Amino acid sequence: MDKNMIAALEGLAPADQQKMQALIESLQMKDSLRMYNSLVERSFNDCVDTFQRKTLSKQEESCVRKCVEKFMKHQMRVGMRFAELNQGAPTSDTD
Repeated sequence: MDKNMIAALEGLAPADQQKMQALIESLQMKDSLRMYNSLVERSFNDCVDTFQRKTLSKQEESCVRKCVEKFMKHQMRVGMRFAELNQGAPTSDTD
């Protein structure tokens, strides 16, 4: 949360603060699930070619692994960038 949101929450009654915190946590959980579902769907659509077996072929498994690694690296980079911007720190990227 940014400083303005924290300051706004501090001005609320304790019961309202708890409700807002629960709402924020719920939204964060939904967002995490949405990202996970998006990753699964994208990887499946890009990597799975046939349904001849119960298990993935070596090529499909390799594709899924690369897809997940790429997604995780992207998410980590976005998280780092967000933290830098949230702290007002200078970034290594040029905008």
